[in-house]
Amino acid sequence: MSTTRPYSPGDRGPEPSGASGVSEGAAPTVGAATGAAAPSAPSGPPGPADGAPQPRGRQVRRLRLEGESGVVPLARDFTRQALYAWGWLPAATADQRAAAEDVLLVVSELVTNACLHAEGPDELLLACDNKVIRLEVSDRGTGQPAPRTPHRAGRPGGHGMFIVQRLCLDWGVVRAPGTPGKTVWAELGAPA
Repeated sequence: MSTTRPYSPGDRGPEPSGASGVSEGAAPTVGAATGAAAPSAPSGPPGPADGAPQPRGRQVRRLRLEGESGVVPLARDFTRQALYAWGWLPAATADQRAAAEDVLLVVSELVTNACLHAEGPDELLLACDNKVIRLEVSDRGTGQPAPRTPHRAGRPGGHGMFIVQRLCLDWGVVRAPGTPGKTVWAELGAPA
């Protein structure tokens, strides 16, 4: 696990447009006030007529959270809508349902941490391809998220980043030079 690498290990390499992973032609940013999800930006052909999910290219959705109230449930609802659009939900198996619930939990933890430690989140970005879903929460905080060590499961509080570390393939923090704040990202594997 790395807290500085802007992308996960493997052959994927850095995203072409920087830390956010949004490529040109990606979905537009959606304001939280509308409550509507942005359409995804598939880069592959649409699925078959029977509605069964078909593997597609990278799809991206953004949600502005800056200045909004109730951001944790707003972020969870937005993420749930994306999971339905991307075929993660409704889940056909218990493993697929668990994978979707893990994504929702990690979104909740990242957004909650931004609320508690960074004066609130500015934006949530979700990016999905056939293998990985990447979650990014941007804020203006200066702190460095880290799992509390030693982790004490029986004590209240301090479990957010421990949960993120346990559920995710990888996670980290990206800071843009010359701008305040950071983006905390996490990646989870797509359900089989």
